[in-house]
Amino acid sequence: MEEGAQLTQAEAGTPYEVLHTDCPARDVVDHVTSRWGIWVLISLRNNDLRFFELRDGIQGISGKMLAQTLRALVQDGLVWREVEPTTPPQVTYGLSEFGQDVAEPLTDLFDRITRRLPPGQRPPRQG
Repeated sequence: MEEGAQLTQAEAGTPYEVLHTDCPARDVVDHVTSRWGIWVLISLRNNDLRFFELRDGIQGISGKMLAQTLRALVQDGLVWREVEPTTPPQVTYGLSEFGQDVAEPLTDLFDRITRRLPPGQRPPRQG
């Protein structure tokens, strides 16, 4: 398959072939479903947040991993980034229209799971 063929197919109205390793949509899916990508999108679903608010709100994520995750989601067009030229710079993140569209089913999935779990109980661990 020649390079760029997937993009040409999508432009012509044919769907991406996400099972192919060279499909550009596959990278976006990988970023959205990464360990931290889902939590960033869910965190931004109702509010635009600054970097430190995201870092403090998503327990367990390091600043380095948050920066990498945000960089990938911004590059994919799911998240926008605004830098205010202050000292230190204030950086705010929010969901683009595409990001809102993608985050909606993730939020629905999260809400369905939390409604079904008994309060304070975790699902049994495998292995």
